[in-house]
Parts: sequence; C-alpha cells; structure tokens
Amino acid sequence: MATPPKGVQEAAQRALRWIEDGKAGKNFTDTGRTRAKQLADGDDVSEEVLTKMRAYFRRHEADKDADGFTSGGDGFPSPGRVAWDAWGGDPGQRWAESQLDD
Repeated sequence: MATPPKGVQEAAQRALRWIEDGKAGKNFTDTGRTRAKQLADGDDVSEEVLTKMRAYFRRHEADKDADGFTSGGDGFPSPGRVAWDAWGGDPGQRWAESQLDD
C-alpha cells in the first residue's frame, strides 16, 4: 500500500470539482469517480490500483494533445483532462511509474 503524494491528491481534488461542475462528459465512468475520490482523500492505494493507474496513463497519453487539455486552451477542461486528473494527473502518472517495477 502507498499513500498518494500531495500533487496527486490535488489533481484528483480538481477533477472532483470539475465533475461536480458537469465538465466530465457523458462517458465518464464510475471507476473514474471512485479513483478520483480515493486519490483526493489520500487513501492508501494498493499495487493493483497502481498497476491500473499506470495502464490508464499509458493508454491515454495521446489525450494530452487534444483540444481543451491544456489550461488556457479552448474547451478547457476537456472531458479527457477531467479524466486524466481523476487518475492523479501528471503527478499520478509519475508516481504510478515510480512505484512499480517493470
């Protein structure tokens, strides 16, 4: 078990605010909501969850090039950005990679 670092918690907290504001889009999943709450609350994360986080980030890396992903861009925050931050954002990506041996 590992405790999410502050940056991961902050990204997930931001995602929860965006979800509340209706920015997540119609395809946002319960899994994303659950992960955002877990990380935002600073709850310990299992190796299984870290593995899922790493897989999510690897699968969705290309989403960072989409419209609305970057602050200040048109359509920010896009549903993809909301989901990215629900999984801990860039700090979550670095953290998940650092916690797991390949």
